[in-house]
Amino acid sequence: MMGGHADNRARLDGLRAAQYDWDETGLRAVLDGISAPDAVFRLAHPFGDMTGPSAFHDNALAVLKAAWPDVERRDWIVMAGEDENGIEWVGCGGHFVGTFLNPFLEIPPTGHLAHMRFHEFYRFENGRITEMQALWDIPEVMMQAGAWPMVPSLGREFCIPGPASGDGLVREARDPARSAASQQLIIDMLNHMKRHPSQGGPEVMEMPRFWHPRMNWYGPAGIGTGRGIEGFRNWHQIPFLAGMPDRGSKVAEITYHFFGDNDYAAVTGWPNMIQTISHDGWLGIPPLGKEITMRSLDFWRVENGLIRENWVMVDLL
Repeated sequence: MMGGHADNRARLDGLRAAQYDWDETGLRAVLDGISAPDAVFRLAHPFGDMTGPSAFHDNALAVLKAAWPDVERRDWIVMAGEDENGIEWVGCGGHFVGTFLNPFLEIPPTGHLAHMRFHEFYRFENGRITEMQALWDIPEVMMQAGAWPMVPSLGREFCIPGPASGDGLVREARDPARSAASQQLIIDMLNHMKRHPSQGGPEVMEMPRFWHPRMNWYGPAGIGTGRGIEGFRNWHQIPFLAGMPDRGSKVAEITYHFFGDNDYAAVTGWPNMIQTISHDGWLGIPPLGKEITMRSLDFWRVENGLIRENWVMVDLL
């Protein structure tokens, strides 16, 4: 791996370790040590933006720790690269796991083991975190507590796995050309996706050109997981586009940060979708004609030139 990206990955090792055994003093020290004093930590509703590592700890991490006293962090993807503007990013995906003993964001405790997926993207400048864009799968926790107020998911809900290849955390040195190829495959795939429905039926997306026939699409709680192209389309894409057919029409107003790391690629953006809920069909939300912004923080794994796995987090709340 290139020196800068390897160093950035290594800088997060202490943060990840401090959240595994969850030593508060050590966690604060690590956050302070690797973050710029004015770093912005972005989480979706109800947390919002927080400035400085202490604010992030006190208003988010400590809230989770109070609800799950034995909480631990388990990563299954850590990847690094630069976006098209040369900005350095590190992406982490995994779960928080712990015993749900006290209320969390007014979600009632279950007394049982609980899990909550996270996707985190850290922007590094001069060796320090200057921004974090992250999503916690709070609906996943609500479902475990029987407190999800929306319609049932169309996809399968379960504690989703990490990469089938087993190399999400430790892999061979980063190859810039291979990393760029993975990133470009994802960009090309998404550009083809945006052709439908405005330019024709599903065939204009040319999905078999990009997706492995046995691919898994791991959606957030509330949407669920789909297996294969048909599973992805039936349980996510068709209802999603039915409710918001203007998807992809305002790309000039949003910002994407794509980067690759060998066979992995990722994207973050805050926000990176703008569309209108104009029809029925998605999550039981009525067609209010309201324009919304959304954040989709994603990882992909490429296998033999095709996308075999896609982990997707969306700020449904």
